[in-house]
Amino acid sequence: MMTIKVDPSGLKETKWHEYAVRFIAGGITTVVAGLIARKWGPGIGGLFLAFPAIFPASATLIEKHQRQRKQKKGLHGEERGTDAAAIDALGAAMGSVGLVAFAGIGWWLIPGYAVPLALGGATIAWLLISFSVWIIRQRRRRLF
Repeated sequence: MMTIKVDPSGLKETKWHEYAVRFIAGGITTVVAGLIARKWGPGIGGLFLAFPAIFPASATLIEKHQRQRKQKKGLHGEERGTDAAAIDALGAAMGSVGLVAFAGIGWWLIPGYAVPLALGGATIAWLLISFSVWIIRQRRRRLF
């Protein structure tokens, strides 16, 4: 069973320019989504705003940091870095399933209910779906 924990040590490894890359990537994605929304409306623009702007930057940083850790020990870290980025991508994909549930529940509830109530329900759906996907993945992994 995998233990979920917070490990702030990664914050020390990340340089200021790496944070800047993440910020710029998110900003560019937001601007492009705004331009798309201006041209084709907020429904279409929102789809592009949902693009995971930070994921590409974080996946490359995870790969780089894992590779550097192994190289400091005199080992080749390419495979370890790739594996770490792949695991991060799997987590992002599982979380995205929950975000689809959030969007669907929000779209369904917002027209008929108070927005805080609708967003609360959508958030609970996101949490339950994401956690359920994670549990299914863990059990499937143990079986095979």
